[in-house]
Amino acid sequence: MGIKSHTAAPTAALALGLFFTPPVSIAIDAIIINTVASLVSAAIGNLSFISPAMGQPGALTKKQSDALNAYDNAVNNFASVLGQRRAQINSNQRLPNLPGQALYFARINMMSAYKDLTDALPSKIGGPNKFGIPPAYFDADNEPLVDEYRNLFDLMEAPPVNAQKSDTPFKDVVDLGIAIARAKGLDATNADAAGRISLGLFFAETNGNQNAGNARSNRYKGSLQTGPSEDQNGRKKWAAIKKSIATFDPALSLRDDKEEARVGNLDHRLNHWTAVRDALMSAHADIFPQITAIVKTLPNPIDQMKLFELIQIIPTPTKSALKSGNLVNYKISDPTIMGYLRNNSIFAFGQADRARTSATFREILDAMWLFNAKFERSAGANRTAVAGRSIPTAGPRRRPAAESGFGRVHEDSFRLREQLPPFLSCSEAAEKK
Repeated sequence: MGIKSHTAAPTAALALGLFFTPPVSIAIDAIIINTVASLVSAAIGNLSFISPAMGQPGALTKKQSDALNAYDNAVNNFASVLGQRRAQINSNQRLPNLPGQALYFARINMMSAYKDLTDALPSKIGGPNKFGIPPAYFDADNEPLVDEYRNLFDLMEAPPVNAQKSDTPFKDVVDLGIAIARAKGLDATNADAAGRISLGLFFAETNGNQNAGNARSNRYKGSLQTGPSEDQNGRKKWAAIKKSIATFDPALSLRDDKEEARVGNLDHRLNHWTAVRDALMSAHADIFPQITAIVKTLPNPIDQMKLFELIQIIPTPTKSALKSGNLVNYKISDPTIMGYLRNNSIFAFGQADRARTSATFREILDAMWLFNAKFERSAGANRTAVAGRSIPTAGPRRRPAAESGFGRVHEDSFRLREQLPPFLSCSEAAEKK
């Protein structure tokens, strides 16, 4: 995992099922499609009703007027892009390469424009929204647009037909995290924390959806969204500790043997068990021994999960911060690293956020508010997994409000480390692990 290369990788679009031929992967309830599509159509045709900013009374300064116009244009563009992609999917058209890119940029631009507007006109900050986004960053009247955004990503990131699912995906993640932590010498309490954190990473990357594709990258896939080299690295590291795990958890070792036989020569990232196992070994296993100190420094479980997600986004600075002895006050000021944070929806919205040239880890953790709902959901899933109950996943399910839209922002903001938003310099180089 870690910071991904900005160089385009060979396409895996057919394997990810992004072109929808045949259209099996989009065979969802037609009533739901038509209902959501009508919401988007209404949004496109009635933008004056979507944006309360249109009703701003009195004279505006030029800065305020420009912010108002920029925001209304951004909402219009977001609705238009959503409508275009929905029409392509409904008519079984061949989708463009990286079909989620345009949607992601349009959403980022809408939120950025709204933050600029509320900075210029604080009276335009509205009430709470069902996604838990700070009201200064999101207008609750645009919830239907984000619902449609999430529905489209669910279609575009459906697992490929040859993916190998698990009947207990959450429990698998927790069991693997605990086993790896025990092999690294952690006691029972801290090993349990490793299992909980591992499940948080699963939700951060895919909202707990196993074998997910990636509509914004041809390189990363699977339950923890790894690239080929990361997966290979994880497999090697797992082989080195497999015997020790077998001594204290023979049942897990036997399950691993079965999954290895099942996956065979298939890409290991298309099997939920091996994808999670290799991802945890590649990026996080070597950090697990520090969990005791991390929990002491960051007693909030959500902060702990955010820190491990940062190991995926900016691994080298995060490891340096852990070694510094002053984690929360460790400051990042490298423009490239700040760019990586923005490319993952941290300090990404509005001119004031994007103008930041440095941040402490405490400030970074606080700015990761898009993760909060996801990690809260993972905590509930962890309680069920620890109890040993199976989590049924077969067939479509209706998502609660907290899980829809921004509740699964993983999709786009965390996994992409290849394509740069407009506010990043194209000259920013990728960090190599």
